[in-house]
Amino acid sequence: MDFPIKPLITLLAIVNPIGVIPFFIHFTRNFSLAQRAKTIRVAAFTAFVVIATSALAGLKVLQFFGISLASFEVGGGLLLLISAMHMLNAQPAESSGQDVDDGASRADSGASIAVVPLTIPLLTGPASISTVVIYAEKARHFWELGVLVIYGLVIGLATWVALSAAGRIGRFMGQTGINVMTRLMGLILAAIAVEVMADGLIKLFPALGH
Repeated sequence: MDFPIKPLITLLAIVNPIGVIPFFIHFTRNFSLAQRAKTIRVAAFTAFVVIATSALAGLKVLQFFGISLASFEVGGGLLLLISAMHMLNAQPAESSGQDVDDGASRADSGASIAVVPLTIPLLTGPASISTVVIYAEKARHFWELGVLVIYGLVIGLATWVALSAAGRIGRFMGQTGINVMTRLMGLILAAIAVEVMADGLIKLFPALGH
């Protein structure tokens, strides 16, 4: 079993709240302290909800659509690999230039950016959801699903801590330091993505395992 360490490492690598700090600072540059604090709370809670819901209901969604886990592992692994490539280029795992532009426009117009695009997709998105669903299927006991929900809480807390200290972290690490850490997490995520894809391919094509 990959529990209890690998799911948490994978989620921390994908979500990487420190890597989102430059975007958070940019989005909230005109916010008051109260607006910034509310944005942080909503983003952290939403990240927890996304991960917890994926752990508890993700497999039911796959069963409803008749998708095999092996196929999902290959697709999810590919998403992880794409996210890793983003991170190796010092970009958030699940973002695009359009997401950043939309976030800046929403912030400038006074709209909330806590859920979209800060939490979805900059922090949690398809790759994060796929990861949780894959590990939920590997769970053989109810307590292991509970562990995934707790990891959602850990991710939410990590998001709250990182964004609350965004200014200090940004000054201490600088853009270069954040980029280096994002690339390192991307390298770890790439290795995990290959493992997930390989596991799915072997299930689809058993001959590959011989």
